[in-house]
Amino acid sequence: MSRVLSTEQAKTAIRQMQSVINGGFTDQIGQLDAQGRILSDPNVWDGPLAAQFRGSTWPETKAALDKAKAELEQLRTQLDRISHDIFTAGGGA
Repeated sequence: MSRVLSTEQAKTAIRQMQSVINGGFTDQIGQLDAQGRILSDPNVWDGPLAAQFRGSTWPETKAALDKAKAELEQLRTQLDRISHDIFTAGGGA
C-alpha cells in the first residue's frame, strides 16, 4: 500500500503556488511578449543592436517564455487536480 500524506504545509504550498500562477505571472509573460513585438518592429527601433534583438535575442527569449507559459499552465492543471484530490479525501478545511 502506498503512503498518502497531506500536511497543512503541503496544502499551504499548493495554495501559494496557485496564487503566484493565477496572480498574474502568466499575464506578465504576455506583457513581455507584447513589448518584445513592439521592439521587433524596425519602424519603432532600428540599428545594429535592434537588428540583433529582432534576429536572435527576441526569438530565443520568446520561445523560452512560450515554453514557460505552457509549463505553468500544466502546473496549474496538476495543482488543481492535486488540490481537489486532497480536499475530496477529507484533507482540507
